[in-house]
Amino acid sequence: MHLIALLIGLTIERLATQLFPWRRMRWLDRIIDAGFRQAERLGSWPAIIPVIILIVLLALPVFGIIYSLGDTLQGFTYLILSVVVLFFSIGPKDIGEEVDEYCKALKAEDEEQIQIAAKAIIEDEVPADARERIARVEEAVCVQANNRLFTVVFWFVVLGAFAGSIGPLAAWTYRVTDLVRRRAVFSAAFEEDSGGLARMRDAAAFVHGLMAWVPARLTALGYATAGHADDAIAAFRAPMEDRDATISEHSEHLLARVGVAALALQDNSDESINERGIRGAMAANKLVFRLLLIWAVIIAALTLYGSTR
Repeated sequence: MHLIALLIGLTIERLATQLFPWRRMRWLDRIIDAGFRQAERLGSWPAIIPVIILIVLLALPVFGIIYSLGDTLQGFTYLILSVVVLFFSIGPKDIGEEVDEYCKALKAEDEEQIQIAAKAIIEDEVPADARERIARVEEAVCVQANNRLFTVVFWFVVLGAFAGSIGPLAAWTYRVTDLVRRRAVFSAAFEEDSGGLARMRDAAAFVHGLMAWVPARLTALGYATAGHADDAIAAFRAPMEDRDATISEHSEHLLARVGVAALALQDNSDESINERGIRGAMAANKLVFRLLLIWAVIIAALTLYGSTR
């Protein structure tokens, strides 16, 4: 049943793009902001405590549904709950759709749209230099795929294997940590006196980084399997350049380094800079899709093995 729920959830992720605005859940921002305001009154507390409390509170509705259903949460009921929770846990934006928008802007040579589409993928300031922008987009696709997709799948499958009902809760809890982290980063950037929010941002990034640490390394190894293995393995083994980076930054640097190495793209003298950008973004997106297929096969094999024991 886990596999069926996962396959349906991933199919919706790929096909039902018109439903994506539903899972952005802007209304949760107000709840998270209220949590931040309450946390500011606890200035003497370590910031990680109010962050964890906020994450637990946001995860409670899913826990409450699972607890209230009890022994009836099996079969079709479990399938429906898992598909719904996965739909809201994956994303919130589809990386493939964003790559398509970026490539369309490159084909049209629309600089304004290129900047908008690139920023949506990178989730940060877009480099002014075109070649640096191309490199950042390729790296960001590899990083965002883990953040938006593979880590959700990891927690759904791993904890679901131990207790089926826990899988959807684990997937949603991870998404909540990401929502809190994103909101803390946004709020700290626009708040004049951001001392307290900066502490919340760092604590939220730490919790999110802990949950993404193992999946990030599995995803990086997966990129080596789905792409150019020799270069990717060498990149995986390469020492970290920034020893002072946070746990989240370490994972993101690893994913970017290994993902780009797995692409093993070379510049062609007969292509324009925009054509190179399209080729790189599409190659990164195809790498992600190949890895998704590999994960699906592995999960299916493990499911079948477990059912025969």
